[in-house]
Amino acid sequence: MTFDYVVSGDDFSSAGTASQDIKKRLQQLGIPVQIVRRTAIAMFEAEINMVIHAHGGVAHVAIDEHKITIIMEDHGPGIPDIELAMQPGYSTASESARDMGWGAGMGLPNMKKNSDFMKIDSTVGVGTRVTMELNIT
Repeated sequence: MTFDYVVSGDDFSSAGTASQDIKKRLQQLGIPVQIVRRTAIAMFEAEINMVIHAHGGVAHVAIDEHKITIIMEDHGPGIPDIELAMQPGYSTASESARDMGWGAGMGLPNMKKNSDFMKIDSTVGVGTRVTMELNIT
């Protein structure tokens, strides 16, 4: 089963719509509550990053009997130093995003913490693709 979502850029009011929909779908499928929670957190953090940094993107989610695969793709500025961006507290969020309470520098670390596998492919000036997997069994 696969689902695709458009993540609107710079629209904080709709940020989290895709992760909330996936959360409901996983609950309906009877996925264990801890897996639902981790999936929702990882995906929400990725959505917020897309809104703050990349002016939106696309979320692809595939669910099978063994795992949940989330692929977040954008055509934003890219991440120049992934290792630095993975450090808790590091952020390049704008002042306006910070004024709204976003951009604390925990997005990527929380995504990694809540997924069983995470890979970031990013090219400056081209965009970023984050793949996360969460094991169900």
